[in-house]
Amino acid sequence: MKGPKVTVLGAGSLFFGRQAIWQMAHSEHLNSGTLALVDTNRAHLAIMVELARNVVKHTKVKLKIESSTNRKDVLKGSDFVVLSFADKSVRNRGIDCGVSERLGGIRMCSGDTIGPGGIFRTLRELPHIIECCRDIEKLCPEAWVINYINPTAANGIGIRLFAPKLKSFALCDGLHMPHVKDHYAQRAGIVPAGKVLSVKQSEDFDFRIAGPNHFTWLVKAAYKGRDVTPKIAAELRENAAKETDGLDTGAKAAFNQTITYELYKAFGCIPTCTGHTKEYVRFWQGRGVHESPIGRLKLWETDERYERHWEMWNQIAEFNLGTRPMSEFMEITKPDHATDIIETMWAGLNKPFFINTANGDAVPNMPSDAFLEMLCDLSMDKVLPRNVGDAPVGLRGLWQQVLDSHELTARAAIECDRELLYRAFNTDPLTVSLEDNAAIIEELLRLEKDFLPAKWFKR
Repeated sequence: MKGPKVTVLGAGSLFFGRQAIWQMAHSEHLNSGTLALVDTNRAHLAIMVELARNVVKHTKVKLKIESSTNRKDVLKGSDFVVLSFADKSVRNRGIDCGVSERLGGIRMCSGDTIGPGGIFRTLRELPHIIECCRDIEKLCPEAWVINYINPTAANGIGIRLFAPKLKSFALCDGLHMPHVKDHYAQRAGIVPAGKVLSVKQSEDFDFRIAGPNHFTWLVKAAYKGRDVTPKIAAELRENAAKETDGLDTGAKAAFNQTITYELYKAFGCIPTCTGHTKEYVRFWQGRGVHESPIGRLKLWETDERYERHWEMWNQIAEFNLGTRPMSEFMEITKPDHATDIIETMWAGLNKPFFINTANGDAVPNMPSDAFLEMLCDLSMDKVLPRNVGDAPVGLRGLWQQVLDSHELTARAAIECDRELLYRAFNTDPLTVSLEDNAAIIEELLRLEKDFLPAKWFKR
């Protein structure tokens, strides 16, 4: 069977473009298809196209490479369209985090999915996403649209609201199967560290995760009918006791073992994306009367992220120049969540993956349209969430609050409606002051004017 046409809008994405090239060439189900790379940055696009052609030459596969700075040139015939772009994201996230802390005392360790940072990133990205969807509706209306742009839930909700005829779902790479299941099996002592589950062990391990993206929780972990959540928590507690300031090198990584265990004690479930989840709750914002031994969240580091990007671009340049062999690229690069999913959908491999989509009846005590991250069965015809069971009382209300803020944000982003934007801020779990919210909104609108639709500034 001929491979699919996969079009990547935002091919210059350092966190997806390389993996997409690797997987499209590596997979026997994909490498006879077409990979179309699109980016408005000509320099970045040229680098990634050169990398793709070098990989094809090295692997001797039949993968066809297309490219353009205009998506309309290559969308026709696409079976999958992956959205993976962001305009000056590092710069703007730094502004979001700094203004939020200065004017509202809100501390964000990532700043791209919740709080003022998540709201304003949606305002910047969702209008472009919907413009892409309009072109997809005209040029390849049967394609699956995969949103890979944070905040993935808010943008995924936006696509459902404003491009409902398209087949779409949203992704985050944090719950990549089967690795995440193996990870918790190791923590539970089902398999030794570094080992993976056998087919029979995997069948015996009832493992369920759900929640809004970046706010997901392990709601059930049972092996052969026995609850192993306490064993996982005990392992977390043991690791947490070993954490020291010396080991905490970044805002998203700082004290994650300790915070995971503390959230388990607080809610009775284990968070599965603590590097983000700790930003969704109010406990480490530094507002309590009694000081937490963990302290306040560290702020997201703009300069360090720039340095990381330069290192990655330099590595790609070395592969393109031949100063590092292409065989090394093929060895060190790993499969990506999105391309793994594309492979299983196209080839009918029947592998389940965690995706963000409408709940249906997977979580019975949440609305059917609740946009949750759940384990799903996928085919070219549909995505079907597996049963999760009821959302835990306590978390259920927090999940809905996050989803309400996301929906208000998505509507505000497309309608350029200041009243909706204000409501989104006031619904967000991190904000505490109406006056602060109004001040943050005006300051971020002023500082990010060049990245927002002009309609925001017409009164």
